[in-house]
Amino acid sequence: MLSIALGVRQAKLDAEMRAFFQDARPWAFILFREACVSRVQVQALCNELREAAGHDAIVWIDQEGGRVARLKAPEWPTWPAAAKYGEAFARDNVTGIEATYLGHRLIAHELKSIGVDGDYAPVLDVPVEGSDKIVGDRAFSAEPKLVATLARAALEGLHDGGVAGCIKHMPGHGRATADSHLALPRVSVSEAELINDIYPFTRLADAEAAMTAHIIYEAWDPDRPATCSPKVIDEIIRATIGFEGLLMSDDLDMHALQFAMNGGLQQRAETALKAGCDVVLQCSGKLADMQEAAKGCANLTGPSMVRARAVESFAKRPAREFDADAGWARFNLLMNSQTS
Repeated sequence: MLSIALGVRQAKLDAEMRAFFQDARPWAFILFREACVSRVQVQALCNELREAAGHDAIVWIDQEGGRVARLKAPEWPTWPAAAKYGEAFARDNVTGIEATYLGHRLIAHELKSIGVDGDYAPVLDVPVEGSDKIVGDRAFSAEPKLVATLARAALEGLHDGGVAGCIKHMPGHGRATADSHLALPRVSVSEAELINDIYPFTRLADAEAAMTAHIIYEAWDPDRPATCSPKVIDEIIRATIGFEGLLMSDDLDMHALQFAMNGGLQQRAETALKAGCDVVLQCSGKLADMQEAAKGCANLTGPSMVRARAVESFAKRPAREFDADAGWARFNLLMNSQTS
């Protein structure tokens, strides 16, 4: 299996895409909005992707809730942004934790029912005043301890639904003053200040998967974004944070990496993997881009394969028994509660 997860932006595979997947055997796939038309269609697409890859690949999606949701109404329910769970916690701590767990348990129930078994959530970033709005209400709170508490509840909700989670964006996107989709952010604060940012990640260092940030942290490596920095990955993510799970890059297509290096997708993939990422993400949905990025990847082996198998153990296990109708009724009650 190739050390790459490939974005899919079509409702059904064409012959060329199918042939490429059969040859490349990517470790995983990622569904985007264009690939999600109906429940029946998504389930058929997931089956088609796994058949083409020749193995029971994880199919991931970005379904955080709020503005980051690939599954949209009216075909699918609408889930709140993470900040709404923080507001629920502020009204009542116990209610807020239960609502966070249940909201993500309901997401997992919906995903599992259509063949999707990985969610790029929860977000552990801690936004600060003056930072770019790309994180904003995707964060549970501006308080690191609360972010960690609610992220743990979210991850447990996904797990109980038989869905793997992925904490992001390690080691923290909350201070970035630019959107890494469009620019290469630089964070210039001291190492002591960055301790605040990594705190939630240290609390969830046992998570099965994490996604890197395309950000330069000058206190750690003034020349390379975290995704491409052996120093940040080895010394901060693996050692200081203590993360031992599968480390995935953010999307190789994002402008941050284009500004960080002169080469194309092949070089970006090679650089990220050499720096210590286990798997890279390529999300354009374009066959030529997939083919170029794949040239920079090798088959999963050694510790990376062990970590990938551990993620699969979360994604492929059956969901616990769950009454979704009762779950929605309870969830709506919790989120609408004004208990102080």
